[in-house]
Amino acid sequence: MSAKIKICGITNLNDALLAVELSADALGFLFHPKSPRYIKVSEAANICNALPPFVTKVGVFVNELEYEIEKAVDECLLDALQFHGDEPPGFCQKFAAKSIKAIRMRGEESVRVAADYDVDALLLDTYTDESRGGTGKTFDWSLALKVKEIGPPIILSGGLTAANVQEAIRRVRPYAVDVASGVEREPGRKDPEKLRRFIELCKST
Repeated sequence: MSAKIKICGITNLNDALLAVELSADALGFLFHPKSPRYIKVSEAANICNALPPFVTKVGVFVNELEYEIEKAVDECLLDALQFHGDEPPGFCQKFAAKSIKAIRMRGEESVRVAADYDVDALLLDTYTDESRGGTGKTFDWSLALKVKEIGPPIILSGGLTAANVQEAIRRVRPYAVDVASGVEREPGRKDPEKLRRFIELCKST
């Protein structure tokens, strides 16, 4: 079975509908004001309300207050919550929606950190000092294989593009792949041809 596909950093309805038309499985909305792909909860809610059924809606949060997360869940009818900050394991278990903990990979230490989280999935991204995600850079995928042994499904992220996603899927065999910058023409705006090609390659691997 091919890996599931999450298109992250959705900021407008056209990109969302195109991703769904091309058979993306999930859409990610970044509620982190410092992200170039930031979207307000009210704007994300308008997009979510216009989506067809059976599309997984994922809210991405960085060290956000519990109240603000609950508000986003209610307004956007989020199916899953992706925690991309320094949230402790207990915090990720407080909510009714599915939980995804992002681990920024930079060595064996990251594998040990991942083991502390009892979540529905672990998203593995590239560590940089400058950004919490959307770096456009890959990490050592051998670390992903070690995290797979922990148990929860793995969502592979970090620098994926049409040029490397098939190799990534073959080597890691993740439950899902996550892409943002790799299918954009500029931050927050998807490139239709890059999006189409990326999804096509994922589905055929």
